[in-house]
Amino acid sequence: MSEKIQIFGATPSPYTQKMISIFRYKHIAYEAIMGNAAGRLKEMDIEPPKPVLLPTILLKDANGELIPTTDSTPIIRRLEKEYPDRKLIPEDPALSFINYLLEDFGDEWVTKYMFHYRWYFEEDADNAGTILPLVDSTVNIPKDDLIEFKKYIADRQIGRLWVVGSNNTTADLIDTSYRRFLKLMDDHLSVNQFLFGEKPSSADFAIFGQLTQLIGFDPTSRKIAYETSLRVVAWVDIMADLSGHNTNNTKWTSLEDSPKSLKEILKEFGRMYVPALIANAKAVINEDETWETEIDGSIWKQKTFPYQAKCLKWIKEEFHDLSEDNKSRVRTYLDGTGCGLILE
Repeated sequence: MSEKIQIFGATPSPYTQKMISIFRYKHIAYEAIMGNAAGRLKEMDIEPPKPVLLPTILLKDANGELIPTTDSTPIIRRLEKEYPDRKLIPEDPALSFINYLLEDFGDEWVTKYMFHYRWYFEEDADNAGTILPLVDSTVNIPKDDLIEFKKYIADRQIGRLWVVGSNNTTADLIDTSYRRFLKLMDDHLSVNQFLFGEKPSSADFAIFGQLTQLIGFDPTSRKIAYETSLRVVAWVDIMADLSGHNTNNTKWTSLEDSPKSLKEILKEFGRMYVPALIANAKAVINEDETWETEIDGSIWKQKTFPYQAKCLKWIKEEFHDLSEDNKSRVRTYLDGTGCGLILE
């Protein structure tokens, strides 16, 4: 057996679930170490990354040294090169770009649903505040320690709701978008196994990761999902372990032949995420601490988030790297979705 790659994460982490399911799909040997990532890395005499993000994956640098690595999107691109079987990125550059958009949508917009439902509502915050210390430490943590740890985690995470823009002004917008997204996914999965046909892509795993929490962990969002789309609930179960998926006799659908339902999902990207990306990027340039803009007819306001300005920059770079022919194909496909505003 090849040397196992060590993944430090937590079961309630959507990005941990994203990456572990990818390792299963690609048949990459791994060892998952759950809970207290920083402490476990220090025990190995490895300096944890700053900040510690989940998952943290130990990957070798050019000198063969193990380096704690975070940010799932570039990690996936590295794995594609080092483990070329059972690919996650479509070969067609134009389709690959659409995949990049939807992976970012999962990682950066669908996560807004996840974080909002987990910490905005009292029942959900109590649920998460109790369970997270148990999985980050040990399930037999003494009761008094659990109470103290619960307060620490809940206070910290509720205090970080600004990162995703969850507040009293935006709560209804987030809820409406989540319910709409579930219906859009239900429509799409009624004609496709995955986003781009018969094979999963990195975008499928990004959306899956967030839905593991929305459907499998947090009470309010789980109830909404079960009321809205049992098809999506079933899809999340399927996505968890695709190690047996037949990649030899399945294929991605060409961009031009994609069903209308895929474009409808991209319209949600354009409707909700695009105006947020643009307003946030302007705020970063202007060094504004907060920003507000109109999204779907309502006011959205939040603190400025520098990382998402980087996300917009990377999207533009991915697009600019396309040939003129593929740029034209992408523009044509995205016409009417509202996504074209972030391509230039």
